[in-house]
Amino acid sequence: MKTLYLDNAATSFPKPAEMMRAMEKFQRETGANPGRSGHGRSIDAGRVIYETREALARLFNVDDSLRIALTKNSTEAINIALLGALKPGDHVITSAMEHNSVMRPLRFLESRGVELSVVPCSLQGELDPDDIRKAFRKNTKMVVLTHASNVTGTILPVSEVGRIVREKDGVMFCVDAAQTAGALPIDVEQMKIDLLAFTGHKSLFGPQGTGGLYVREGLEKRIAPLMMGGTGSRSEFEEQPDFMPDKFESGTPNTIGFAGLKAGAAFVLEQAIEVIRAREQQLTACFLEQLEALGNDVTVYGPKDSSKQTAVVSFNVKNISPSDAAYHFEENRGILCRPGLHCAPSAHRTLGTFPRGTIRFSFSFFHTREDVDQAAAAVRELLKR
Repeated sequence: MKTLYLDNAATSFPKPAEMMRAMEKFQRETGANPGRSGHGRSIDAGRVIYETREALARLFNVDDSLRIALTKNSTEAINIALLGALKPGDHVITSAMEHNSVMRPLRFLESRGVELSVVPCSLQGELDPDDIRKAFRKNTKMVVLTHASNVTGTILPVSEVGRIVREKDGVMFCVDAAQTAGALPIDVEQMKIDLLAFTGHKSLFGPQGTGGLYVREGLEKRIAPLMMGGTGSRSEFEEQPDFMPDKFESGTPNTIGFAGLKAGAAFVLEQAIEVIRAREQQLTACFLEQLEALGNDVTVYGPKDSSKQTAVVSFNVKNISPSDAAYHFEENRGILCRPGLHCAPSAHRTLGTFPRGTIRFSFSFFHTREDVDQAAAAVRELLKR
């Protein structure tokens, strides 16, 4: 039985062959610690880090690649932004569709005196930018917003919200791009993004344990580091560097992982975001059309419009729990998917699917029309059973 991997919203699989080759090449030929020595291999390792930043900067239209601090995932990047910038008495605005990578640090900060406004979204997970505007207070310091829901794929109006935030003096706009970096066009200048958190192991086709945080020039002065220690720079001082990216990059980096991320980002650049987006949109539209044909026995959540969502589709089958459905898909059809709450209880409350959750199929650039047909056939078979 052929295995069909449909859990790309959790981590993408397969990866481009270039990614594994780049990681193996680094470990076989370099393997040194970047910035911690003066010999040739250390310099080569530093070049890997530099080239990774450069590839990411091209993807996100970042003028200076040193504005990107490399992290182990988007969660770490979000924690740097939120815990480093917000203090008791500050006010922060977010949406009801956020992942726990945003909600948990915000709830922690709320318990420490930060004021939090969670702006409601529609039953499809859509956000009205004007509701963000109405939520501002005199002490608002940040708006943090997911670019697209990991549950429904719903794309939120980042550009519109970015323009609203930029009108407010001293307010930062932080975007969680875990689901969209590599899948949707992102332009930090055009979208007025101050802080962009992203992961490497999803649509950037890098390995797990890689990610980053873009910080608009000057804002690093307002953000405390999450962790401090050796950076390979300014070794004569016992105080943490205050400049990008060193301020947020203490400790030996995951250089072998970033070698893979560089290759993944290069693959995305070579294919072109627009081509990747068009392919994933076609696959999503095809699957949505086949689910719609099943009538009321299958409930699909989100916009149900491939132009308004990523390649993520959440649904439930009548009288069958998400976990039982996922078990059936794997045991009988070789389909690997994600049931449950997807680390996003606030989103499921918005959709009306809490605490049961949903079944989530998430496609990727490497899928085919035949894969989509196989997925839809599995749902039809489950209905017959």
